[in-house]
Amino acid sequence: MKNTFILPVALIALATLTLSACDRPTVVNNPPAVGVPGPAGATGATGSTGSTGSTGSTGSAGSTGSTGMTGSTGSTGGTGSTGATGATGDTGSTGSQGQRGATGGDTVIIVPNPPASR
Repeated sequence: MKNTFILPVALIALATLTLSACDRPTVVNNPPAVGVPGPAGATGATGSTGSTGSTGSTGSAGSTGSTGMTGSTGSTGGTGSTGATGATGDTGSTGSQGQRGATGGDTVIIVPNPPASR
């Protein structure tokens, strides 16, 4: 029984010490008062020129244009030169002999005399 009494007493003592650590006084820090600023200083020197920027990227290709209109009909060409004369042809074959004339018909041929000379 003596041992069972010591354990609860030790726990109460430990709890009392732990809670007393929470009761610390609050510390307030007041920053020192800021004075009125003095006059502005002299202007600084001009900085150096910056480097040139990068070249931009190339744009995409444009669309293909429309087909053009059909052109006008051209002028008529000039008349060509006359061609050369062709070669002479071969002589034709001799014709067949005609038939012999009939005799004794009633046809009369009259041949006039030539006029007299003066």
